[in-house]
Amino acid sequence: MEPSLSAGAVVPTAPLATADALADVRLLAYVFAGVCLGTASGLTPGLHANNFALVLAAVAPSVPAPPSCVVAAMLAAGVVHTFLDVVPALALGVPDAAMAASALPGHRLVLGGRGREALRLSALGSGTALVLAVPLALPLTEFMTAVYPTLLAHLSLVLAGVVVLTLAVEPSWWPRLAGVVVLCLSGALGAVALPIEPGAPLPASVLTPLFAGLFGAPVLLDAMDGGGVPTQADPRLLVDRRSVGVAAGTGALAGGAVGYLPGVSSAIAATAALAGLPSDTGDRGYVVATSGVNTANGVFALFALVALGSPRTGVLVAVDRVGGIPSLPVALAAVVVAGAAGAVLVVTVGDRYLTVVGRLDPRRLAVAALGLLVVLSVAFAGLVGVVLFAAATLVGLVPVRLRTRRVYCMGVLLVPLAV
Repeated sequence: MEPSLSAGAVVPTAPLATADALADVRLLAYVFAGVCLGTASGLTPGLHANNFALVLAAVAPSVPAPPSCVVAAMLAAGVVHTFLDVVPALALGVPDAAMAASALPGHRLVLGGRGREALRLSALGSGTALVLAVPLALPLTEFMTAVYPTLLAHLSLVLAGVVVLTLAVEPSWWPRLAGVVVLCLSGALGAVALPIEPGAPLPASVLTPLFAGLFGAPVLLDAMDGGGVPTQADPRLLVDRRSVGVAAGTGALAGGAVGYLPGVSSAIAATAALAGLPSDTGDRGYVVATSGVNTANGVFALFALVALGSPRTGVLVAVDRVGGIPSLPVALAAVVVAGAAGAVLVVTVGDRYLTVVGRLDPRRLAVAALGLLVVLSVAFAGLVGVVLFAAATLVGLVPVRLRTRRVYCMGVLLVPLAV
């Protein structure tokens, strides 16, 4: 029997179906544009998806598309960046703040000729964390929504507890004491710099010169006399699946811990994740876990914006300026599509990146990268950005000299927020 239609039923018309199809194609095109932006930011030392997102937020009113398309592009750029930022971290030693904890283990793999393997481990860490984060975000968001008012009322104590836990994972008292020194120095820098409202050609952000100086320039300066990237061997994974799964799961959980807390960065979560890994995972487990933290944090922060109305990353700050998340299913679809693209790109583009960088003179490459960081500082913070970049570089040189982790440079955000 043919199905019948009630008298009041509305039959979808072909023009409506065509309009929906065109809207889907347009949305996918903006996701693809975001993938391209995230690729560019991820492969450029010192540049973050936050910078592109702020530019997009500034030009959004003139873009001939609904805000949902611009938001999809921003989210895609942010996710792809979390996959690809490991590439310059491995090849140039210029990680952004979120990748600071993985720089040393990753460099050891590159120096041992296992850089191509490290890229694939990073892709596995980010991809697995993305798959785990989506279902985990639902119950965790419900829990955090219930306890968030209490956490916010005692935010200073919460942040102090985060610092204490980070210090507790150090192997001895000396790096703990040195960590406190770095935390105070970077905190003082943040207290002076964050209130500044610079004039700049692009949307102003003092975080660009601060992070470039704290986490980028010191590594470049220390690596100027290095031998560069040696010849890399085959990309076979010399680690079992269980270790990869444990490391990625640990990274996803650590990313969830910071996705809802203001001022607690992926770099701090990465340090906590390293402390929770089995001792036999070694450098490979570190790369998997820290990459997983970086990607999972973006997913949990997305849910935090929807549930709590408070953006936790620079990308989501820009999204909030445009109008927020118009539809969580659409946002998640953009994130998943971008994640799939990022997993492919980090392997294909990353291998080529390592090869090209290996052919270049490391000193000239470091000088060129330093010059780029200065240009970015001026672009996003004007002339005051150069001063902030220089001051942040001096602070960023301290951790290695005192034999402690660079993660304590995140005091630039933690201390002002707690105080």
